[in-house]
Amino acid sequence: MAVANREELLARYHEARELIPPDLILLQELIPGGGESQFSYAALCCDGQPIASLTARRTRQYPIDFGYSSSFVETLDVPEIVAPSRRLLAAIRYTGLVEIEYKFDARNGRYKLLDINPRLWTWSALGRRAGVDFPYLLWQMMIGKPVPEQTGRTGVRWVRMSTDVPAAIHEMFRGRLSLGAYLRSLRSPVEFALMAADDPLPGLLDLPLFAYKHFYDGYEGLRSGVPSAKRCPTKS
Repeated sequence: MAVANREELLARYHEARELIPPDLILLQELIPGGGESQFSYAALCCDGQPIASLTARRTRQYPIDFGYSSSFVETLDVPEIVAPSRRLLAAIRYTGLVEIEYKFDARNGRYKLLDINPRLWTWSALGRRAGVDFPYLLWQMMIGKPVPEQTGRTGVRWVRMSTDVPAAIHEMFRGRLSLGAYLRSLRSPVEFALMAADDPLPGLLDLPLFAYKHFYDGYEGLRSGVPSAKRCPTKS
């Protein structure tokens, strides 16, 4: 639950202590900005050394303020997050796939660490279109084949249409995105999350599944008296 000031924070904290032990209460800083301020360093590592990597921005998400997941991601050159990511991975001697997420804080110009995902992430297919096929490279590494060091190219996009269209509509209503800019963002090279000409069924099923989840969350929010986006102000 977001709070606006110290007094509200203390009030919510005392309410929480009535429900759970204090050592289970987590306080987090809310950094201004939406998905456009969220960046990722994705990599395949061996003993702390990145073999294949790319940097990307979560340009749009749904819901747009506290997204459940990305709806539009694009590869960019973000050198500010590369060095700290490599130091972190080297310090823990990490092996495997990883996505390290940051949020840019415009108040002081710093990239702040959000979380570390030691797993395959939602938009991992973007890597293949950008020249870094993470699952395939992991398989090669696991069977002992040599994997040359490589970096994904910039200017490549990933989109999940069932969530990106409503996200774009909300951004347009807020005056932060024009129809022309949205259409231009979908230009090639683009990787669709589920839509494929040779296998259309997943893409066709995505829209009704999204609609069901959207209306179910809305119903649960109404029943509990708390809007769904505020009940879960995080991503997945």
